[in-house]
Amino acid sequence: MANWQDGTATLHTGTAAVPLEIAASYRARTRGLLGRDGIAGALLLTPAASVHTFKMRFAIDVAYLDRNLRVLAVVTMPPGRLGLPRPRSRHVLEAAAGAMAGWGLRPGTTVRVDRF
Repeated sequence: MANWQDGTATLHTGTAAVPLEIAASYRARTRGLLGRDGIAGALLLTPAASVHTFKMRFAIDVAYLDRNLRVLAVVTMPPGRLGLPRPRSRHVLEAAAGAMAGWGLRPGTTVRVDRF
């Protein structure tokens, strides 16, 4: 998807269809998951190469994706951490800690995003 916009979509991981929020504007990316107690589904930050969990209330799984939506790395970050930028990362996917393992996301997996 070349023209990303804020909104909702469905993330297809190969084994799961997950509700997805897209944060493509500067304002939406900056807000991210701050101030929330959790997330049902996932949040896609685009463009993005790194994230932080300062002032977050819960641990998150973070998947770094390349321009073709292929997973480069998956890490779990507790609150109060700064993630290092990942080379070749163009998008960052965030979800509640432990969710991505259940969806089968791991390096090399390619995901698909379907807009409503």
